[in-house]
Amino acid sequence: MRRVFRSLRSFNYRVWAAGALVSNVGTWMQCAAQDWLVLTQLTDHSASAVGLVMALQFGPQLLLMPWSGLAADRFNQRRLLMMTQAAMGTLSLILGILTVTGLVELWHVDVFAFLFGCSAALDAPVRQTFVAELVGDADLSNAIALNSTSFNAARMIGPAAAGLIIASVGTGWAFLFNGMSFMAVLTSLSLLRKSELRPNARAHRAKGGITEGFRYVWSRSDLRATLVMLFLIGTFGLNFPIFISTMAVGVFHTDARGFGLLSSMMAIGTMSGALLAASRERPRFGALMAGAAIFGVGCTLAALAPNYWLFAAALVMIGVASLTVLNTSNALMQLSTEPAMRGRVMALRLGVALGGTPIGAPIVGWVADHLGPRWALGVGAAAGFAAAAVAVAVMSRRNAEAARHASLPHAAE
Repeated sequence: MRRVFRSLRSFNYRVWAAGALVSNVGTWMQCAAQDWLVLTQLTDHSASAVGLVMALQFGPQLLLMPWSGLAADRFNQRRLLMMTQAAMGTLSLILGILTVTGLVELWHVDVFAFLFGCSAALDAPVRQTFVAELVGDADLSNAIALNSTSFNAARMIGPAAAGLIIASVGTGWAFLFNGMSFMAVLTSLSLLRKSELRPNARAHRAKGGITEGFRYVWSRSDLRATLVMLFLIGTFGLNFPIFISTMAVGVFHTDARGFGLLSSMMAIGTMSGALLAASRERPRFGALMAGAAIFGVGCTLAALAPNYWLFAAALVMIGVASLTVLNTSNALMQLSTEPAMRGRVMALRLGVALGGTPIGAPIVGWVADHLGPRWALGVGAAAGFAAAAVAVAVMSRRNAEAARHASLPHAAE
C-alpha cells in the first residue's frame, strides 16, 4: 500500500492533489449538468446537440495543439496553470449565472464550451508535465496514476452530486459550484514550496520550435503506434456523455439521479484502473494492448445489456479499461521523451486523444439518434478492438525483430 501512494511523501504533491480533488469534483458536476441541460432542457433529447457541444469543447485540443505544447515547454508552468485555472473558473461562473437566471440558450452553451476548451487546451499539457516538477521522474508514473485516482474519485462524487443538485435547485448551481471549486487549485498553487520544485528543462527559442514536436514523434515508431491507438479510442470510444445520457434517457428512461449514478458507476471502474496503475513499478506496452481489448469487450457488453444494472456493471469494466489505456500511454510517452520535448509530445497526445472528438462525437451522436444508443456503443467497441489490433501488430513486429537479432550470432558462426 505504501508503494501505491508513494508520491504523497512530497509536500508539494500533497498540496497539489488536495486542491485538484476539489476542483475535479466541480468539473465532473459541470460535465453532467451540461449534458443534462442540452439533452433535456435546451433540446428534445438530441444526441447530435450533445455531440456538437463535445466537438466544440474538445476541438481546441487539436487546433491549439502546437502552441499549447510549446508554451508548456518554454514558460513557467506554475504561472501558466494559475492563468488557465482562473480563466476556466470565470467561464463556469458566467455560464452558471446565465442558467440560474433562465437566460441560457443552446448557442450560449456552444460558445462557452468552445472558450472552456481553448483554456483547457493550454492547461492540459502544462498540468500533465507539471507533475514531474512536483515529484521528479522516479515517481512520475506513480504520480500520474494518483492524479487519475483523484480525477476518478471525483468522477464518482461529481455526477451523482450534480444529479441531486439538478433535481433539487436546478442545473445552473452545478456550474456555479464548479466555478468556485477552481479556487482550491489556485490556492494550492500559491502554497507550493518553490524551493522543492524540480523544474523541467525549458525549450530554447528557435525557428521551427512548433514543428520540432511533430518531427520528434514521427521519428519514433513506438510513439506513432501509441498515438494511432489513442486516436481510435479517443475519437470513437471516449464519447461517454453520449453513450451514458442516451442509454439513460432513451433506453432505460431514468431521471437525473439515475443518469448521475451511471456516471458514478463508471468512475468506480476508472478509479480502480488508476489504483492498479499506481501499484505498477513501470508502465508496459502490453498493458496498453490489454486495456484496448477490454475496452472493446466492455462496450460490447454495454451495448447488449438488457437492464439498467447490467449496463452499469459494464460501465465499470469500460472505466477500468479506458483508464488503463490513458494512464499507460501518458506514462510511457513522458518517460521515453526528452524533458525539453515533453510539453509538445504531451500536447500531441492530448490533441490526438481528445482532438478527434469533433470528428467522432457528431458521428456517434448521429448513430445514436438514427440507429439507437446501442449501435453507438457498437462503434466504441469496434474502436477498442481496432486499437488492440494495432498493438498486436506492433508487438509481433518487435518479437520478430528480437528473434532476428538473436539469430545473428548463430548466422555468423
